[in-house]
Amino acid sequence: MTQTDGTWSVRKLAVVLYPFSAAAVAINLFLLSLMGKSFGLPVLSPLTSIWISIPLGIPATWAAAKWVRGLMDEADGNQRSD
Repeated sequence: MTQTDGTWSVRKLAVVLYPFSAAAVAINLFLLSLMGKSFGLPVLSPLTSIWISIPLGIPATWAAAKWVRGLMDEADGNQRSD
């Protein structure tokens, strides 16, 4: 999963960042449902928010991994196109 020059690929970064991204999605879903209560929407339970965040965490993780990979490239002075 690492490149031949020792750098981390976007895929490996995504695997490492997934738990954090999915947790952030779960927290945001739960808080959004709390705000939605003022509009008459039902409030999601924390457990329901976690279950919904499992698939929704994948695109969030991919975006975070690409962003981190870009920061790492910028710090190294490299330009990559993934």
